[in-house]
Amino acid sequence: MNTTCNFDIPRKIFDLFCCEGEITDITKNNSGNINQTYIITTHDKQGTKRMYTLQQVNTYAFSEPAKVMENIAKVTDYLCEKYTKLYGSADRRCLRIVRTKTGEIYHNNEQDGFWRCFNYIDRAKGYDKVEKLDHFYMAGRAFGEFQKVLADFDASELYETIPNFHNTPKRLEALKRAVEQNKAGRAKSVQEEIDFILSRESKAGKIQHMLETGEIPLRVTHNDTKLNNVLIDDDTDEAICVIDLDTVMPGTSVIDFGDAVRFGASTGAEDEPDLSKVSLDLNLYELFTKGFVGEVTGFLTETEIDSLPLGAYTVTLELASRFLADYLDGDLYFKTTMPDHNLIRTRTQLKLVKEMESKWDAMNEIVQKYK
Repeated sequence: MNTTCNFDIPRKIFDLFCCEGEITDITKNNSGNINQTYIITTHDKQGTKRMYTLQQVNTYAFSEPAKVMENIAKVTDYLCEKYTKLYGSADRRCLRIVRTKTGEIYHNNEQDGFWRCFNYIDRAKGYDKVEKLDHFYMAGRAFGEFQKVLADFDASELYETIPNFHNTPKRLEALKRAVEQNKAGRAKSVQEEIDFILSRESKAGKIQHMLETGEIPLRVTHNDTKLNNVLIDDDTDEAICVIDLDTVMPGTSVIDFGDAVRFGASTGAEDEPDLSKVSLDLNLYELFTKGFVGEVTGFLTETEIDSLPLGAYTVTLELASRFLADYLDGDLYFKTTMPDHNLIRTRTQLKLVKEMESKWDAMNEIVQKYK
């Protein structure tokens, strides 16, 4: 057993939740950038092993964590019911909230902070980059199925926990304010990047316009569709569960598709300083598109499917604007680990935008191929 004294607090908190067995191991998971996460293993008197994820939620990043948890509870309850009907069991298909011994979906007080507990799905992992091509295809299927299973869920039942999260016109307005205020005195040195983004303002606002006019519907969306938020089974290499549901709320399917492409189909890391290493891999793009469209055809509208490439373009330019605004503000929001980190991130996203512009016809043809 890991008995490090640093685990005294999670051990105490874990005892407040309805978990089975006695603790035999606690491991801190350092892969996340926001919450404090612990993987806890228990065994009962018969030797049955169980695993749980215990998290202390960062209430700075999530200022209304109770609403985040209410969204997660509604969505996971719905998913588990649906997956049980589809597969006979939802054990490895969806997260389950472990309630406290008083029946709450989280524990919270001024002394302890805000804590929650989930079942832990073992013999599976999320990948930070594409290690096997089929994994990205499987991720496309997983996020597509996530949308499909939730197609009948009324998105208006969920809180908008981060208002205007993917409202691109508002993000660009925030960039304009950052340019005007120029808090860190950096605006003159990045005029080329500012001009590049703002010259594409009209195209970047199309998704939000279609949402507001009803051309595309509001849906339950994940809003953080990175490859590492899909668990791949160690034995079968199949995608089994979509995780990290903190940003589940009303949104658009095309942005969910687009963010996955932005992250997973890039040949470079999000903060790759050598732009010659950054491009849009059309093979990866096609693999994800094939998986995603194969699941959503039949319930997404034709306009939504036709707009998938625009979703990728929009969310990439949007993130570039967010990185650049933070750079102009003095790096107040995004965690930085090197000089000009946010500017490097900005330029990486803008390189991807240029790649999408040069490969626009191919991106659209691939979508049409699988719809």
